[in-house]
Amino acid sequence: MLELRNLVKHYKVGDGPAIRAVDGLSLTAADGEFVALYGPSGSGKTTLLELVAGAQRPDGGTVVLDGRDICELSERELDEYRLTQLGIVGQPQELIPGALAIENASLRLLLSDTRKANTAIEPLMVRLGLGERMEHRTEELSMGERQRVMIAMALATNPRLVLADEPTGNLDTQRTREVLGLLREISTERRATVLLATHDPLAAGFADQIHELRDGHLHEYRPDDTPATREQLGQRA
Repeated sequence: MLELRNLVKHYKVGDGPAIRAVDGLSLTAADGEFVALYGPSGSGKTTLLELVAGAQRPDGGTVVLDGRDICELSERELDEYRLTQLGIVGQPQELIPGALAIENASLRLLLSDTRKANTAIEPLMVRLGLGERMEHRTEELSMGERQRVMIAMALATNPRLVLADEPTGNLDTQRTREVLGLLREISTERRATVLLATHDPLAAGFADQIHELRDGHLHEYRPDDTPATREQLGQRA
């Protein structure tokens, strides 16, 4: 279980008032639960994910995963946490140019000294619809395929928690549904909690919990009540 307890992160910029990116925020997510943090750019979504990843230290509060306070870990322990307990679905442009899809996807397994990393990642890549694309280089993959490789990389070590920051920002509606449907399906089977940051109502609609992040606080999510939005939110995996 993931628990965020009274989490605080403020920034001081020049002589102006402090920016309250995260301001006493609390959230609980069960194993296998898909949680969306909805809000525009600058609303604090990325800051919150970085706090959960241990990339930033909070000014107050705690991040607890399975009873373990991430905020109290040493740098060495944080490195181990990120490699074994945490999966991060990055952006497609982060893939290594010229590398094969399977080489990109197995990178975290190589870092964790997994033997025969390429062989170990193959079943997951097949599940993600990349069975016939494993030997293709980054430049030969579509944007949707590249994003699936990022998901394979994130899930390779069977993490307890998956963080995804705008993972479908470069995808069209159909590819967004395919990618998030697969992420939700596989993470649910593996009982991995997913924390998704997005400004897209369609992406948010795949979640079990949807919260709007505004002024450092979580608010009840209220999508625009339009036929297009209602149709989007009805398309869950």
